[in-house]
Amino acid sequence: MSVQLLRGVVQHYEWGDQQAIPNFLHTEADARPWAELWFGTHRSGPSLVKTPSGSQPLSIYAGELSFLVKIIAAAKPLSLQTHPTDEQAASGYQQENEIGISLDSPLRIYRDSSAKPELLIALTPFEAICGFRPLDETLELCTRFGWTELASHLREDGLAECVRWALTTGPHQLPTQLPAWAGRLATMYPGNGGVLVALLMHHVKLAPGQALFLGAGNAHAYLGGTGLEVMSASDNVVRAAFTRKNVNVDEFLAVAAIAPIDSPVIAPSETTTGVWQYPVSTPRFGAQRIEVTETRLIKATHHAEIVICTRGDAGALTHGQACILREGETLSLSGDATLFRTWGTH
Repeated sequence: MSVQLLRGVVQHYEWGDQQAIPNFLHTEADARPWAELWFGTHRSGPSLVKTPSGSQPLSIYAGELSFLVKIIAAAKPLSLQTHPTDEQAASGYQQENEIGISLDSPLRIYRDSSAKPELLIALTPFEAICGFRPLDETLELCTRFGWTELASHLREDGLAECVRWALTTGPHQLPTQLPAWAGRLATMYPGNGGVLVALLMHHVKLAPGQALFLGAGNAHAYLGGTGLEVMSASDNVVRAAFTRKNVNVDEFLAVAAIAPIDSPVIAPSETTTGVWQYPVSTPRFGAQRIEVTETRLIKATHHAEIVICTRGDAGALTHGQACILREGETLSLSGDATLFRTWGTH
């Protein structure tokens, strides 16, 4: 079969990088921020399939996909945010419909009625804050850097109330002795309690190939870098800080899982030679990294799969190209390249 290439949809958000996605697509940069490149059928950015008879919507070719794949390129920090459970999403979606907030309104939080678990795989060195650090580790940092007010609230009130205090009062007198990443946030958002919340969270530096899995309630903010995201086809984002977009602190506090977690970084395991599987605690989507060094055949075993080439030339796909495979279809690869194979439940 001939390869059915996909044409993704670019999203220009203010935090986007001006060069990374244009370079990925081998196209000219235009001084705008190119933040995300979407591959999927979500109404906010539906892809096209290039067929011998011309382009057609991916939804017509392969049906409505339950998953969404993005190339994300962050030159500036994204919002401090979290994502709801299925139950929270369904309830919020219905409530916002009932009060008449349109789906494209900037005030809309729940644009879909389902959860949005997601996997972020670093393509370049990638920096983020993700999940809350164990309290003893944070208190040790408070002592080392002299964050006395933050330490006092954390000791006396506990983590959840400390987060509530940071986000619902202020402006704050932020600490002066900060790690470089937090200092950048404090400079961009002076007095913002989100900076104090960030100091309670894991600061993560991913090497290319490492990943974060973000389940419902996980609080996080991407700080910079280029990555590949795989997620359920939902655009539900509850924001608390670091953005000009709609912030709803009360909803964030209701949705976020404010409890310590271990390191959120996940590493793939090599299942067969050159094939690396990413462990995700959801049945809704999956992802593999495939290192092509010789001839290799991929056969789709799911309703639909999206394959993206992020490095090199694999013959059927080269750097910057993506294709769609329907169940049973095959893709023959040969060359030296890195590809990501992704799928959903339907």
